[in-house]
Amino acid sequence: MAEHRVERRLAAILAADVAGYSRLMGLDEEGTLARLKAHLRDLVDPKIAEHRGRIVKTTGDGVLAEFASVVDAVRCALDVQTGMIPRNADVAGPERIEFRIGINVGDIIAEDQDVFGDEVNIAARLEGLADPGGICVSSRVKEDVYGKLEAAFDDIGEQQLKNIAKPIRTYRLRPKSSSVMPERLTPPLPDKPSIAVLPFQNMSGDPEQEYFADGIVEEITTALSRFKTLFVIARNSSFTYKHKATDARRIGTELGVRYVLEGSVRKGGTRLRITAQLIDTTTGIHLWADRFDGAIEDIFGLQDQVTTSVVGAITPSVERAEIDRALLKSTDSLAAYDHYMRGIASAYQWTREATTEALRQYYKAIELDPKFAMAYALAASCYSWQKLNGWVTDPASDTAETSRLVGQATRLGQDDAQVLGWSGAALAAVVGEVDEAIALIDRALRLNPNLMDAWLSSGFARSVIGDWEVAIDHFARAMRLSPFDPMLFLMQFGAGTGYFQTARYEEAAAWAAKSIGEYPKYAPAWRLAAASNGFLGRKEQAKKAVASLLQLDPTLRVANLKDRAISYRRPGDLARLEEGLRKAGVPE
Repeated sequence: MAEHRVERRLAAILAADVAGYSRLMGLDEEGTLARLKAHLRDLVDPKIAEHRGRIVKTTGDGVLAEFASVVDAVRCALDVQTGMIPRNADVAGPERIEFRIGINVGDIIAEDQDVFGDEVNIAARLEGLADPGGICVSSRVKEDVYGKLEAAFDDIGEQQLKNIAKPIRTYRLRPKSSSVMPERLTPPLPDKPSIAVLPFQNMSGDPEQEYFADGIVEEITTALSRFKTLFVIARNSSFTYKHKATDARRIGTELGVRYVLEGSVRKGGTRLRITAQLIDTTTGIHLWADRFDGAIEDIFGLQDQVTTSVVGAITPSVERAEIDRALLKSTDSLAAYDHYMRGIASAYQWTREATTEALRQYYKAIELDPKFAMAYALAASCYSWQKLNGWVTDPASDTAETSRLVGQATRLGQDDAQVLGWSGAALAAVVGEVDEAIALIDRALRLNPNLMDAWLSSGFARSVIGDWEVAIDHFARAMRLSPFDPMLFLMQFGAGTGYFQTARYEEAAAWAAKSIGEYPKYAPAWRLAAASNGFLGRKEQAKKAVASLLQLDPTLRVANLKDRAISYRRPGDLARLEEGLRKAGVPE
């Protein structure tokens, strides 16, 4: 009887699936299935064929493909992910179909047109580690393609994959010009201790006390961010994990931090209890856990105890003087502090009504403590947000009041980075004093390089004066500090504008698509998409962008663009945008 011989061969395996497929099917089963089939038919399958691959099989939400060349497999993956950006441009974030791709290379078993073996399983497991829109590869893939493609590799360490005996060194793959495919890639760990403070649980049993627990986290985050020896993720990104089951290792990977702090707050009568635990995200080990009890009047002291415990655990060499500076409080008034925290809770809802309520709370805090610098600064920021969204009814009055608030804030908080950062942003956006604004923002960043809002404000201030390379860099820094921020669309739009104004239209179009994907109702991002595609000669994409733009802003014309765009100092910057829109088909 003839011995059955197993066929083995060396191959690169590409595994792709849809991120959050079950959730998408739950939202719209028929629509999701139709869109997925269209993406596979029009993009994925042709790209596999173009790069000499073979589809082994399709799954409910993805595909498994084999390539004789690992370079071809990687090129195919990059083309697919780049091709998905414009296909998702006009799709709301929660409804977007985004592929995750894993690639491995090695010896496989082939039988009846199917493939088997650990190397195939590794590709499938790597797919599960990839971000939506991202690519994960094994070290073998990196070694085989290194220097042969315009691609960069971010090392995310050895990963213990399910049912695979040995840990696999894993890399996230991206084009060297990350702007060409601006995915939400997992960032590498910074070169200094890094931390995210997760939302604390409100254990009081009273939903009205939610703002109180959030305010405590805000204060601890602020105190930690003042340490130049730390890298601290912005509050907005940390709070995307609110009311979700927390996996410290996953969060550490997604945010690119070594530590997370989590805990709870219980407020009952005149007593307050804060529990906290610090976790090393690379190992999952709890470094310490503690409970802090006291009277409600002791809230500032309890917050300080949590902060100093964290700092002591991860940067034990920090000097006492630095700790004292980081724990400075803007007010000693509990009543003023209560209104201040209520204002923050309202402001982060981003709506017109919530912004008005936040402003009311900040004014109440100022009334109770006229020396409360941060209350003045955040009140000024409300006027910035109102102007950005077109909610202004009395521009002259708002400008005068913003100028007054900024003056008071900077006089009272001249060494407070947050006060300076928020004040500079308001001064630039509402009052129009850009040089003075940049001076305040730069001082804020020297005092505290962890302020996402200051980096974002700096990017837009630099855009006004035409310092585009610095603007692009500062928007990138803002995204690193808060990669899941509700204002991410502004950072992406800002970066795209920088690439547009430096004639890198391909990159500009990609960033515009990302911004639109985050917030499809933001008209400036559609302007950027239209102008970029206009210069690129992509008539269909430009036409589509103009249609969406005019739906949001029906009265827009090239002639009145100056009333809507940034008040550029350099006439050529406005002229470039006008020319791009003209090429795209915006009426004169």
